[in-house]
Amino acid sequence: MKDLQTFLDIATEAALSAGAVLQSFLGKIEDSVVEKGRPGDLVTAADKAAEDVILAHMRRHLPEHGILSEESGELGNQKDKYLWAIDPLDGTTNFAHQYPMFAVSIGLLVDGVPEVGVIYDPWHNELFRAGTGLGATRNRHPIRVSSTSELSKSLLVTGFAYDRRETTDNNYAEFCHFTHLTQGVRRSGAASIDLAYVACGRVDGYWERGLSPWDMVAGVAILREAGGKVTAYDGSEFKVESGRILATNGRVHDAMSDSLTKAPALSAW
Repeated sequence: MKDLQTFLDIATEAALSAGAVLQSFLGKIEDSVVEKGRPGDLVTAADKAAEDVILAHMRRHLPEHGILSEESGELGNQKDKYLWAIDPLDGTTNFAHQYPMFAVSIGLLVDGVPEVGVIYDPWHNELFRAGTGLGATRNRHPIRVSSTSELSKSLLVTGFAYDRRETTDNNYAEFCHFTHLTQGVRRSGAASIDLAYVACGRVDGYWERGLSPWDMVAGVAILREAGGKVTAYDGSEFKVESGRILATNGRVHDAMSDSLTKAPALSAW
């Protein structure tokens, strides 16, 4: 636990520094926005500058740890006991449009299990962080998941993968299905913020497909420490490499899992 606290503090410093970099780029990136491949999958000078700050910080303090970062990919030993999953700017499309939903996300896998998470939203100056056994906080104050126990009274959040134009496995049908079953479904455009919002009780559940480890690791660590539940869609063990996640306050988890298997085809809507 002592090591996790040290790792949490190091990641927090890195996230706050990267957040300051992102703030300095707001409104100044029009000429640096580039599509990475699929339409809507953007990268900017801000992503790269924020990543540089994080990587320099992590290498200075934890040079022996492996890193998996969105922009630079695999760095160091990917089989190491400690592997950091880093997204210097989760919600790049939002950031490029100055839509205020984006964050720095830094998570640590210990033997493949999310154990430390830091998510910093520089627009709203909200810092979410947790380590296993250390509690979960927002701006240093404890957080817990919501107490909503009925799907019909819940508010959910989701997202849509970049390949949504190319595959029918794109979340559209599920979005319509849950919109009818709940008080509403939101889409923020940043998976890390979605998970942080479940952790602090602003929303009751989240599901999505097509994600990468850097989208999920920090948020999963925070949510679990805040009392939430994370699994695969069918309720089986969550696997980072699957790219799919069902994350809830625990109380609506079974109902969400069951509903995911019963969502009518998109043509039905």
